Amino acid sequence: MSSEFGKNLRVSVFGESHGPGIGVVVNGFPAGETVDMDRLLFFMSRRAPGNSRLTTSRKEADLPEFISGIRDNVLTGSPFAAVIRNTNQRSGDYRGFDDTPRPSHADYTAAVKWHGAADMRGGGHFSGRLTAPLCAAGNIAIQILARKGIRIGAHLSNIGGVEDVRFPVQPDEELLDMLNAMMFPVIDGEKGIMMQQIIQQAAGEGDSVGGAVECTAVGLPAGLGAPMFEGVESMLSATLFGIPGVKGVSFGSGFDCVSMSGSAHNDPFIIEDGVVRTETNNSGGIQGGITNGMPLIVQVAMKPTASIAKAQKTISLSQMKETEIEIHGRHDPCIAIRAVPVIEAVTALVLLDLLIGGQA
Repeated sequence: MSSEFGKNLRVSVFGESHGPGIGVVVNGFPAGETVDMDRLLFFMSRRAPGNSRLTTSRKEADLPEFISGIRDNVLTGSPFAAVIRNTNQRSGDYRGFDDTPRPSHADYTAAVKWHGAADMRGGGHFSGRLTAPLCAAGNIAIQILARKGIRIGAHLSNIGGVEDVRFPVQPDEELLDMLNAMMFPVIDGEKGIMMQQIIQQAAGEGDSVGGAVECTAVGLPAGLGAPMFEGVESMLSATLFGIPGVKGVSFGSGFDCVSMSGSAHNDPFIIEDGVVRTETNNSGGIQGGITNGMPLIVQVAMKPTASIAKAQKTISLSQMKETEIEIHGRHDPCIAIRAVPVIEAVTALVLLDLLIGGQA
């Protein structure tokens, strides 16, 4: 089982949702970088469960315990390791799923692959809970990138078909600061209210709803990345798809490009204050796998939460016959909300990996 990514900044995640704890190990963090713990803890609170009526009621403090690689809030250069203890598990809610796998979960595929040996309580190692330590490491990367003039921000761009406005061609710091301070980050507040109503309706019906997140990185230098399989899009996509619940990743205009003409989709080059820019940003800041100096724009589609209260069809593996299942427990009616900081964290880790590798 591989839960690692990165070449120059190597990130490994470990643990299970209902085990003693979860954690992350990072090799390659630069020595001497200061970590603002208040910023890190606030960032993690955006992902933490139970922080609003729109998320799971499971309460976890998500306070990281730093084992190595940091001293007096300064990175030492040795392998960085952090652990988050699990304190509020209700494993009884998951009893029986080894025989009656939950639809659209990894219960069945894990059973086929590991023959019942995997700890699948709460989703086990497949759980979105594993993104908590990713956020601890990712916020450190965000802070390092900010000192290099690279800012990262994201917002909920679509919930249940309600669309927020897209990022402008050049997102400014004021907009990113606003989004980074929000628990339900949207650019258009009215659209945010409509999104919340859709989530509440789904929750009241024992159902869930999908969503999309638009993330940007502003201040990237031109020339970062490489063609084809080591391109920025390739590396980001591979890692973003590791986030539980991600079903789609696109850049710039994304799938809208299929209905555009070349003359409308092409990004004309201009000179702005002596710097090469593009008039539009349908490329999402990447051309040929290499950054062009414009803001990176990536959209990530999140599926509806698979754990819902409605009765669903499944099978009994022991009896090899069809049956029904009802899932109890505490689940998010929309996982896209808490995915926003996770997507920011993963994006930051990949970009810092590229920068450390000197690919710009």
